[in-house]
Amino acid sequence: MMDIADLEAEFAALELPRFDEATALHLGQILVDLALPDRLPVVIDIRTADRVLFHAGLPGSAPLNDLWARRKSNTALMFQVPSLLVAARNRAKSEALDKHGLSGADYADSGGAVPIRVKGVGVVAVATVSGLPQVEDHKLVVRAIKTLLAG
Repeated sequence: MMDIADLEAEFAALELPRFDEATALHLGQILVDLALPDRLPVVIDIRTADRVLFHAGLPGSAPLNDLWARRKSNTALMFQVPSLLVAARNRAKSEALDKHGLSGADYADSGGAVPIRVKGVGVVAVATVSGLPQVEDHKLVVRAIKTLLAG
């Protein structure tokens, strides 16, 4: 697991100038382009609080990955930070999501969901990957957002 301070600093640097449906499609394509050459068996999901903007199940992924993606996305949107950071903070305090009244059926404190933040606006969406070990899911999303920022 990554260090809490490192995760906080990493997330602080991930701020987009804008985000819309076209940006979501571009970010989704970046994730697909990063995952396909290595045959990563992942589900990619980009959503706002009320709608899915991009979703792809790559070869080797399973329906369970879709469920994990939804649960991790819900967690990142609820806490407004990456789901891996929520997991690290919970482990550091020996807590679980149920302490906050959140059901494991709808939320997961496992890495792979990274909120999309827009400068001057805040969190507007979340990009999630599911299918790899949680730290690898997280790193793939961060790499894609950094690629998008590099333009």
